Amino acid sequence: MNPHAKLISIMSLLLGTTITISSNHWMMAWTGLEINTLAILPLISKPHHPRAIEAAVKYFLVQAAASALVLFSSMSNAWATGQWDITQLSHPMSCLLLTVAIAMKLGLVPFHFWYPEVLQGSSLTTALLLSTVMKFPPITILFLTSHSLNPTLLTSLAIASTA
Repeated sequence: MNPHAKLISIMSLLLGTTITISSNHWMMAWTGLEINTLAILPLISKPHHPRAIEAAVKYFLVQAAASALVLFSSMSNAWATGQWDITQLSHPMSCLLLTVAIAMKLGLVPFHFWYPEVLQGSSLTTALLLSTVMKFPPITILFLTSHSLNPTLLTSLAIASTA
């Protein structure tokens, strides 16, 4: 991969993570998540091997579905409450949709089948990025909204994921 393209991808990863972590508005958090998804795709598909391309497509499809759920959750919460602030998540359906979206983005147990296949199709460095840096933005959103989310559901997802 061209060193300039690699630098742009790494800087975009840092930019998307920073935008998501520092945002209070749902649209900015979603934008940061999308920048992260689009920045990691060239790194996943870098080897130009069919398995790497398959991993990139799987990663893109799962992350796009999860991002659509985040966007739908925030829009339904804004429709019900009139608030676009991340910490003001109060609509029950929005809370459930956001929990599902974050579980998909993190690769938690009911939605984890894509994760090992993407890691197998990636290089070691890219798999390390997927397992660490790409988890920071969804975990930050989870922490910002944890007061509104169902603690029983979160605990069961955590226990099932560790098992």
